[in-house]
Amino acid sequence: MAKKARKKTARRKVAGRKAGGKGASRRGASLRGVTTTDLQAELKRRASELGPLEAKREALMAEVAEIDGEIAFLSAALGGASRAPARRAGAVRRGRAVPGRKRPRNEKSLEVALSEVLKGKTMGVTEVAEAVQKAGYRTTSPNFRTIVNQTLIRSELIKKIGRGAYTAK
Repeated sequence: MAKKARKKTARRKVAGRKAGGKGASRRGASLRGVTTTDLQAELKRRASELGPLEAKREALMAEVAEIDGEIAFLSAALGGASRAPARRAGAVRRGRAVPGRKRPRNEKSLEVALSEVLKGKTMGVTEVAEAVQKAGYRTTSPNFRTIVNQTLIRSELIKKIGRGAYTAK
């Protein structure tokens, strides 16, 4: 057993060296015969393939976006929750993702609406989130309380009284 292992190791050492040279690797030796002109031609050939591939990708992404819109539309028409397909990492979204569905628009920003609700009062995050919606702030966010919490923390119009307690400045 030990004899076979030594032979394999010896073969690897010899195979890694170029005959007559001192320790030249096979990878470096394979490019020695290639001229810079050949390398430039290969790079130019590969670059010319890039444009058509990008155009094809854009066309396919547009088609996928259209299908996503149709799925969302049909899902909304059936009254079910939208089963939005998982987005690929790095995917670029162009235009509105779901035709016919609009984000609610409010006259005031969330920060201003929160400060008005908190004027003269001290409330916790959950209470503020509920109060601002009762006051007419519209949202479709499933995690609106989290958004309210972040806005309360960042806002210069709102003062933190204690842990989880806020009031307007």
